Parts: sequence; C-alpha cells; structure tokens
Amino acid sequence: MKILVNGAWRETGAGELAALLEELGLAGAVVATAVNGEFVAAAVRGHAALTEGDRVEVLA
Repeated sequence: MKILVNGAWRETGAGELAALLEELGLAGAVVATAVNGEFVAAAVRGHAALTEGDRVEVLA
C-alpha cells in the first residue's frame, strides 16, 4: 500500500505503525509519531493500523 511518510509517498507492506518504524530502521528509537494528524503513543504503535493513503509523521 502507499502511505505518506514525512511528506514523501512510500510503498509499504507494514500493517501497523510499529512495523513501519521497523521497516524504516527506527524500531526502538525514541521518536514521536502521528497518523493522520493524531498523536500515537509508543505503547499503542503495535495496534495502530495503517491503511492506504494514511499520512504518517515521525519526529526524532
């Protein structure tokens, strides 16, 4: 699926935010995340589902 990550379109197979962070090499990194403008806490990233066209922001 295609999602927008920090302003750039990216093809991913990640179904959850945690899997996307792993794909980006950021698993375990201290970062702030948001999906479609909504903050996503680190504790729930494994349950934060991603869908086609989502906008993801990752701030280090």
